[in-house]
Amino acid sequence: MKTAQEYISEIKTHIIEVSTQELLTAMLNPDVIIIDVREHDEFTTGHIEGAVNFPRGVLEMKIHEHPLVSHHCEWVLALNELADKDIYLICRTGGRSALAAASLQDMGFSKPMSVAGGMMQWQQDGFPLVPHKK
Repeated sequence: MKTAQEYISEIKTHIIEVSTQELLTAMLNPDVIIIDVREHDEFTTGHIEGAVNFPRGVLEMKIHEHPLVSHHCEWVLALNELADKDIYLICRTGGRSALAAASLQDMGFSKPMSVAGGMMQWQQDGFPLVPHKK
């Protein structure tokens, strides 16, 4: 048996993990793909500008709906369009995003990346958040 932390630590040896600073730099590209895999109620407390919320539990079933490919009705075309793009995944602390990166990698995506430390690190670094609109 493995604990969740042991399993996530093992997963992290097979994925690409990036720092919050690397994500901030990547955000200079207006077409950056940021997927926040936190639950919707977590996302609405504040998120990174441009991030799309696909909670971890539905990511694999929703990724084809990303706004960059929403004009496609075919899942396969949408997935192929995203397959070779850099995809930054973020959660609260980096665990769910690591699992999400491994899952997308298993689906054939070439560069899903987990943001180390997640939103907790993002906020500790003082990087900007989009507040929830009431």
